[in-house]
Amino acid sequence: MSRMFNAVGSLFKRHPFLTNSAVYGSLYVGAEMSQQFLTKKVLVEKESLKEDIDYPTIGRYAVMGTVVYAPSLFQWYKWLDGTFPGTAKKVIIKKLVLDQFVLTPYLLTVFYTGMALMEGADDKFLELKQKFLPTFERSCMFWIPAQLFNFVLIAPRFRVLYMGVCGFVWVNILCWIKRQQTLQPVASNSNE
Repeated sequence: MSRMFNAVGSLFKRHPFLTNSAVYGSLYVGAEMSQQFLTKKVLVEKESLKEDIDYPTIGRYAVMGTVVYAPSLFQWYKWLDGTFPGTAKKVIIKKLVLDQFVLTPYLLTVFYTGMALMEGADDKFLELKQKFLPTFERSCMFWIPAQLFNFVLIAPRFRVLYMGVCGFVWVNILCWIKRQQTLQPVASNSNE
């Protein structure tokens, strides 16, 4: 077991960007897969109501987690740790505020609009408009404590991995929020 951890640690040292992207993307896909498995297979009472796994959606989450989020997080934490090194209280508070109030709005915007683009939605911003604020509120409740732990106890080279594990939990929450119905805008009657 220790050889496995040493090998993984070696990958993170030699190829931090690629390793973090692969791990984060895998955890992102795993979260969506587990969400679908629960909602389509396990929590469905009647066998006739069970649905197949939606692989195109899993593919969209793979793109979002591996190609969009992982590089963004990698660069963000590299910059954040370089700009605000250490674990003093003032530094931690700065990192928490920047992370939650600068990075999170960007990530949520990219998530909802990126998914809408990949889904071919007519209104690419409808879901963002309707779900941004409730998602951001839940994000604060989840991520502020998780990030406090991250900035105090996690070594910088393992930050994206830690974020991936937290992300697995968060993406399950995000998947649930995404599955909630959006309210379709009422078309104005031009004959009035």
